[in-house]
Amino acid sequence: MIALVDCNNFYASCERVFNPKIDKKPVIVLSNNDGCVIARSNEAKTLGVKMGHPAFKLKNLIEEYNINVFSTNFALYGDLSKRVMNVMNTEVEKMEIYSIDEAFLDFTDYASKERGVAIREKVKKWTGIPVSVGIAQTKVLAKVAVHIAKKHTKAGVFMFDDENLIRRALNVFAVEDLWGVGAKTAQKLKAVGIHTALQFRECDSNWVNRNLSVNGVRLQKELFGEVCYPVELTRKRKQNICTARSFGSEIKKLSKLKEAIGSYANTCATKLRKEKSCCTTVSVFLSTNPFKPQAKQYTPYKVIQLNLPTNDSMEIVKFAIKGLESIYRNDCIYKKAGVIVGRTVPQGQTQLSLFDSLDRGKRKNINIAVDKVNSLMGKNKIHLAVEGNGRMWKLKQERLSPCYTTRFAEILEVRM
Repeated sequence: MIALVDCNNFYASCERVFNPKIDKKPVIVLSNNDGCVIARSNEAKTLGVKMGHPAFKLKNLIEEYNINVFSTNFALYGDLSKRVMNVMNTEVEKMEIYSIDEAFLDFTDYASKERGVAIREKVKKWTGIPVSVGIAQTKVLAKVAVHIAKKHTKAGVFMFDDENLIRRALNVFAVEDLWGVGAKTAQKLKAVGIHTALQFRECDSNWVNRNLSVNGVRLQKELFGEVCYPVELTRKRKQNICTARSFGSEIKKLSKLKEAIGSYANTCATKLRKEKSCCTTVSVFLSTNPFKPQAKQYTPYKVIQLNLPTNDSMEIVKFAIKGLESIYRNDCIYKKAGVIVGRTVPQGQTQLSLFDSLDRGKRKNINIAVDKVNSLMGKNKIHLAVEGNGRMWKLKQERLSPCYTTRFAEILEVRM
């Protein structure tokens, strides 16, 4: 048996942990630059707030119902996610972290609704984050179970332990809500009369194989209780890593773009080292504001092939700046930029060259020292000069909450 533990309205729940006065009140969290809604509390959902809704269109609703609005605080959310995962990890021998707010637990040794309730209560008590638990034979069924646990149970735990119960649940479960079924796939299924998960499970497997490939076949088998996606203990190495942001205000000067691209490239390099990977390509892209059609539109993209795989910050930043200079136009005003490091290889399996003049041992020691200082003293305490100090291009975060658990200056104060 497999259990899926899913944090309820995770970003909104994180904001409530250190701010109990907004408990049971409508809460929404906005995307980068405070643009769109990316998280909602149940109270906000009741008021009709939709995912992806532009914030400026909600101004009247926010004022009328006194909705609590927050900018994304990824430092806080990431830290609380680690705490939740650490608590769950104490309860099982095997666990797969699926996303920032979801994890699959191996319940092969012992599966019961009571065990799910105990984990739910422990996570809530130790971290303050409410979770729902779905227990089933496979990951796909566990996804269905956790959906039911969130929507239709008070205990927040649901377990598929009977075939008749599975059939009844799948008979009313929309096919588009199944894990792995996207909008195009759902449209294709509905076109042939498949509207529920049960109908999909019982349709012809040969048709599924012809029209939905091997992933569709695996999905169908998982609905029958056959494990096709076991709990994975090791995370797959990322093939590409991207850092991209929309600017708080539009930028025209090349010098400011260099600061942003340098910062994004350095972030990608740091992530590569955490993954113990090296990249073989560095890509840079720019974008003007698509919501200003009267302005000149320009969305260039440049890929640079590296001679040797690397995760060195200085080297990656150098190539990213080089790519920026090749696509920059001074007659455009830019709203977004990004860096992608791709075609990654394991750090210990890089092919060296006789003609490489860079002292890679020295660079490696520098990067290790910088990463250690930044991990102990705070992000970007040491950074490259090209990244600048003003950061006029940084995200707009007008409603940012304190980083209660990751910054000493913003630690929670208790007045006695």
